[in-house]
Amino acid sequence: MGEGPLGEVKRAVVLLSGQGSNLQALLDATADAAFGVTVALVVSDRPEAGGLDRARRAGVPVAVVRPGDHADRDAFDATLRAVVAAARPDVVCLAGFMRILGSEFVRSFPDRILNTHPSLLPAFPGAHAVRDALAYGTRVTGCTVHLVDEQVDHGPVLFQAAVEVADGDDEASLHERIKREEHRLLPLAVRLVAHGQVRVDGRRVRIPAGADGRGVERGGQ
Repeated sequence: MGEGPLGEVKRAVVLLSGQGSNLQALLDATADAAFGVTVALVVSDRPEAGGLDRARRAGVPVAVVRPGDHADRDAFDATLRAVVAAARPDVVCLAGFMRILGSEFVRSFPDRILNTHPSLLPAFPGAHAVRDALAYGTRVTGCTVHLVDEQVDHGPVLFQAAVEVADGDDEASLHERIKREEHRLLPLAVRLVAHGQVRVDGRRVRIPAGADGRGVERGGQ
């Protein structure tokens, strides 16, 4: 792969636990050489995760790090950290990874770990965001792509997109529309972080004018 407009091709490592639709969006983006990022490794905590099959079909190396193969959470975190570090990532992307990363992992890749979450954070953090939004009766929810810090669903926000809740929505139908926004925003965020186009100033993320196609500035609450 040649160089994209932002310079040399950067390396992304993707962590996932499920079917990998966000991984597929990223793989589709990286198929264009101008994107300037390649997926160097896909890691899962579940050997049966469908996202691993997506990676294999795309010719991307995969690794499985199972919590049950480790004595405790710290040992799991250390192995995961070593596997990811060996791939020399410029950005680490959590694409439906259903494990909380330990502090040492987060500190090993400062301001280089991205997560996508199916709500407009800080509303509805946690593993059941779509269900919680429906139960609350909110009329608008959405998705958030944010940098990962040592708290859950807390780091500085890069991008958010609103999704209206329809009267007939159930969890599956609402989540499907939210995923469309995640698939749009996550590759953009991966590219910017990988190429060092993001500056963190406290809770606020600053992106050079025009670097994201819109010249926006993102801030958290």
